[in-house]
Amino acid sequence: MTERIEEMGPIDYVVVEFPGNRMTGEGLSHLVDLVDRGIIRVLDMVFIRKDEDGSVARLEISDLDGDGELDLTVFEGARSGLVGQDDLDEASAAVEPGNSAGLLVYENLWAAPFAAALRRGGAQLVASGRIPVPALLASLEAAEAADAT
Repeated sequence: MTERIEEMGPIDYVVVEFPGNRMTGEGLSHLVDLVDRGIIRVLDMVFIRKDEDGSVARLEISDLDGDGELDLTVFEGARSGLVGQDDLDEASAAVEPGNSAGLLVYENLWAAPFAAALRRGGAQLVASGRIPVPALLASLEAAEAADAT
């Protein structure tokens, strides 16, 4: 197992909120494509619902868009054990009452050879982060406004 871990790419997670508990399945084909092309590997996929009173329930969803077809069967068994109750609690804190969310934990397979080579050389990834698109746009707008003055 240690050898496999040494060859892994960086692990990321995303929490996607669905306002009004409306999960359409839109985007699912793109996720499947990323997996099929070997760009990512899904480690965990969990769905939650946050009721108006703030209570949170884990959902078992197989038909996201209500068309009668099992949309998520391709990810059946995508439970590595990495996601615990504390992770679900943290994810649910980001979700507004009356909405649902998906928590996706995935390995960046595209970066695995790079990460493994760095580890073999004794390097370690000590920090990483994401810049949300709205924050990026706000920053660019602020920079453009500063340049205009």
